[in-house]
Amino acid sequence: MYQIGNIYGITAIAVIGGGLFGFDISSMSAILPTQQYRCYFNQGPNGPEYSGDPNEKCSGPRPDVQGGITAAMPGGSFIGALASGYLTDKLGRRRAIQVGCTIWVIGSIISCAAQNIGMLIVGRFINGLSVGICSAQVPVYVTELAPPSKRGRVVGSQQWAITWGILIMYYISYGCTFLEGEKAFRVPWGIQMLPAVILAIGLVFLPESPRWLARHDRWEECHQVLTLVHGKGDPNSPFVSLEMAEIKQMIEFERQNADVSVKELFKPQMLNRLHIGIFTQIWSQLTGMNVMMYYITYVFGMAGLTGNTGLIASSIQYVINVFMTVPALIWMDRWGRRPMFVIGAVLMMIWLFANAGLMASYGRAAPPGGLDNIAEQSWQIEGAPARAVIACTYLFVASYAPTWGPASWVYPPELFPLRVRGKAVALTTSSNWIFNFALSYFVPPAFVNIQWKVYIVFGVFCAAMAVHTFFMFPETAGKTLEDIEEMFMEGIPAWKTKVDFSTSRRAEQGIVDPEKIGGFDHSSIKMENADVATKA
Repeated sequence: MYQIGNIYGITAIAVIGGGLFGFDISSMSAILPTQQYRCYFNQGPNGPEYSGDPNEKCSGPRPDVQGGITAAMPGGSFIGALASGYLTDKLGRRRAIQVGCTIWVIGSIISCAAQNIGMLIVGRFINGLSVGICSAQVPVYVTELAPPSKRGRVVGSQQWAITWGILIMYYISYGCTFLEGEKAFRVPWGIQMLPAVILAIGLVFLPESPRWLARHDRWEECHQVLTLVHGKGDPNSPFVSLEMAEIKQMIEFERQNADVSVKELFKPQMLNRLHIGIFTQIWSQLTGMNVMMYYITYVFGMAGLTGNTGLIASSIQYVINVFMTVPALIWMDRWGRRPMFVIGAVLMMIWLFANAGLMASYGRAAPPGGLDNIAEQSWQIEGAPARAVIACTYLFVASYAPTWGPASWVYPPELFPLRVRGKAVALTTSSNWIFNFALSYFVPPAFVNIQWKVYIVFGVFCAAMAVHTFFMFPETAGKTLEDIEEMFMEGIPAWKTKVDFSTSRRAEQGIVDPEKIGGFDHSSIKMENADVATKA
């Protein structure tokens, strides 16, 4: 069967898995403020069925219930991400992602047909299982296929796919708001299953991860994939030989130190890496970015933008998100990961504190029940300060998109050795989703209870992550996955690590140390010995 060998072609198909998360975000955020949604799932106290006034606007689900509806997806993602480690080690990276596609279609059907809030929560939870599997294993899959000098670009495309998914689905959902009745939300929730169908079919034409194949002793297939993707069809390419040598040496080392249960992640030599990977995902949530994506319509409602004007203004941040991710995809392998983490956190902190100051100084409490009977819109600000809040919100998005957005997906799969990579990334990604769940659930009540102080909370988190990443997160850009393993084994302090882009580029062009190429045959002999020892 024909297989795609171009790494960008492989990436274009694989990262549709990230687009599923983006579709979910905007299919909820665009629909949240609409009367069709708020009246169908209305829990009062306002609305025609409560007051008898046919023109009164519906309150929609209560703030805590809306938090539960939104949080159902990341709650499912937490379970899906944890399960994905087992799935991917048993089935392979491709098949695990295809399982995720099937689950997504099932969840979308249930959400589309939801008759009540309980059914909607179940559908979104099942969707979350899929997002958890795909968000954990797509970066692993692409990381293990990508050459070092392009790894950041292609794995970061996961975030770009998320931003495109958000943008496309937002405008589909916005268009559907002009439909009458429940069609306004059922149509977009049905359409969102299409990317999963496309991804499941596209994966048939992609190669399996060469490192997964090697770990399962399918060496001939591993060499074929490396030849296809890295050697441009030349099985004797120096870079293919170098990669085979490094993979065989790493497999041999891992088999001599075989203990691939989850417990290994908590051993002293792995604990620091686990802490870095988990906090990469936790901090990406505590920036507040996904909260802004889900609930941006509440923020703009407080700033006086309602109806179509509010929805269109909200869409601008999604456009910014798409286009500001592009510089990172082009240059992040030259910039390195560390500057993206530190600079991004500082910039986001500035805009969050600015928003808090503006709302505290120029805003005032909304009438009881919130603006337009939406309890979450508990504060109001007008005039020039309101426009400044909107501008700071856009600048916040423009700071996240080229920094933490792509880097937080690229970084964790680079940290771990092959024997635990699937399970480790599943665990780190699950930490992303459990914090996404908590924030999605608690932010609507937080808008009601602490109002503008929500911005202070996230601003403090951004300050903390800037310090933490500077001192604890080492540089991985430009290094092979095996070189990164060596860096951790040597214990080099994070702030002394540097980007190694030029070296990896020379290796990919065939300018390789002859001793390293020679290691191919040598490691093959050692590999055979290791196999004999293992069988004995």
